[in-house]
Amino acid sequence: MPDATPPVTLREINRDNLGAILELSVAESQKGFVATNAVSLAQAHFAPEAWYRAIYCGDEPAGFVMLEDQSMASPPPERPEIGVWRFMIDQRFQRRGIGRAAMLQVIEHVRRLGRFSSLLLSYVPGPGSPEGFYRSLGFRPNGRMDGTEVVMELPLAGASSP
Repeated sequence: MPDATPPVTLREINRDNLGAILELSVAESQKGFVATNAVSLAQAHFAPEAWYRAIYCGDEPAGFVMLEDQSMASPPPERPEIGVWRFMIDQRFQRRGIGRAAMLQVIEHVRRLGRFSSLLLSYVPGPGSPEGFYRSLGFRPNGRMDGTEVVMELPLAGASSP
């Protein structure tokens, strides 16, 4: 039987979809793991290194992703890194493969940039954390901590050409 899940896409956030993105929310038990989209968008507004998109499932907003791309800073550091700053899937869309499809598109986006050897992210450890999800995509702890968060890294060797 073919997959009935509509295609997952990453779309720019604009005045037409902003309200819907702000209304997205993770389950109550997950709220300690990720900031609200309102906080994330406010931070992005003041961070030139922020790259962010709405995650759509078909025509429905289903999540939000934000990267910190240090190469976009002015001036950029000598060895810029890129990392997933925020990633969330609305509670109504979880456990349907939408997060995996979105994260694979994010990884491909970073590969296409052609300037990074790895993609970083961090998570708050604890019951219900996204560690298993990130490990299933190939991320591994790299020995660093960001405050109380565990930093993981995905090597991008064999990156596709830009």
